[in-house]
Amino acid sequence: MAGVGHCGNASLALVTTTETLGARPEMSRADAFMMRLLRVDRRPHGTQAQAQSAFQKSIVVSSIRCLLTYIFFPFVAPAIGMAASVGRPVGVAIGLVAMFSIVLSMRRFWGSRHPKRWHYTVLGGTVFVFLAVSFVIDLAATIG
Repeated sequence: MAGVGHCGNASLALVTTTETLGARPEMSRADAFMMRLLRVDRRPHGTQAQAQSAFQKSIVVSSIRCLLTYIFFPFVAPAIGMAASVGRPVGVAIGLVAMFSIVLSMRRFWGSRHPKRWHYTVLGGTVFVFLAVSFVIDLAATIG
């Protein structure tokens, strides 16, 4: 019995030692791909609370952009005498900030190994694609 307890303690010490030495935890190929794509270190960093805070901020920025683009500039701005041509350049700038915020929050989710990182990746990725398409349309209309 003493030998069994000793082996159990030795394996526990081995696991603890490899974890403190920065051994890479096992992850799926999809997880490894996303970590490389987002340029996130494989060692966990940041907290889940920080990741959720970054998520909230990116959603707020994206919401402000939508309110300005689809409500303020087409309806409110002309009613108060503001030039309609101001909307697109501001939309382009806010769109860039929103896309940047989404990428940062994705990196936070992945860096903290948040259990909902794939959920946010789908949501953030979808919003990012809509923002990118809108950005291209607004940029083309601003330049052309």
